[in-house]
Amino acid sequence: MKFSKLLTSTIAIAFLPAMAMAQTSATTGVTVGQGLAAVGAGLAVVGGGLGIGLIGKGAVESIARQPEASGPIGTNMILAAALVEGATLFAVVVGLLVGFVK
Repeated sequence: MKFSKLLTSTIAIAFLPAMAMAQTSATTGVTVGQGLAAVGAGLAVVGGGLGIGLIGKGAVESIARQPEASGPIGTNMILAAALVEGATLFAVVVGLLVGFVK
């Protein structure tokens, strides 16, 4: 249930900028879509942080169960965290480009 609400809100945030691009603020000249793109970039950072945290949690639990396998577990953890961080960085760059490049 919680995942479906998160998925629905993420989809709504993803499609709102396209619908709101024409509306501009009278004082700053920034469109609503640009603001929502920045919010989407921020959500990407939060998601990446949670993902890396869960990867670390799983690695620590695995090492606690099998200390002799700490080398391969640590290597796989670093590799997975790097992939998540790369995807997060890509999402932030895309969000900022969508929001602030005319």
